[in-house]
Amino acid sequence: MRILIAEDERISCRLLESTLIGWGYEVVVTRSGTEAWDALQQQNAPRLAIMDWMMPGLDGVEVCRRARRIETSTPPYLILLTAKGSKENIVEGLSNGANDYITKPFDRDELRARVKVGVAVAELQQTLAERVAELEAAVVHVKLLQGILPICSYCKHVRDDKNYWQTVESYVTNHSEAKFSHSICPACYESVVKPQMDALQSKLS
Repeated sequence: MRILIAEDERISCRLLESTLIGWGYEVVVTRSGTEAWDALQQQNAPRLAIMDWMMPGLDGVEVCRRARRIETSTPPYLILLTAKGSKENIVEGLSNGANDYITKPFDRDELRARVKVGVAVAELQQTLAERVAELEAAVVHVKLLQGILPICSYCKHVRDDKNYWQTVESYVTNHSEAKFSHSICPACYESVVKPQMDALQSKLS
């Protein structure tokens, strides 16, 4: 999991970076809110971000606010890490798009627990997005078998959208994942198969 850090204070940034790397995460470091916002707009943006509130350019709350306007099925998990620890500050941060809030100086165990929650949420969102994409593709696939389908009155071949006539089996196989297993229905058995078997038995007797 790649984690974005947005922290302009050098010592705090190095401490946070080394801590996350020690836990096995890949870290992307930015030193301002503007850099963090640019990184979050990239196609392969980190799925989790830990941002200071007060930074040059855009502050952390503004970055959260802008990030929530991005139309995506996999929004980033945003954690504000700041010295602003009053109830009003926490409410403001969460109301503007932050998923979590940690006050400085951070406790390592608390940070690790909250990061684990963020990673789990981000991974769940990714899984759900992939499932939705699969379902949408399946719906499109099924729609190919809907609508009016021309069929010959004599040979029962069907015509596809390219004006090509083929058997029903071929058409369904080409447009779905269905597989055919040939059998004989009761009506055909009585009207076709049984008379043939009776005739053959008569010849043999």
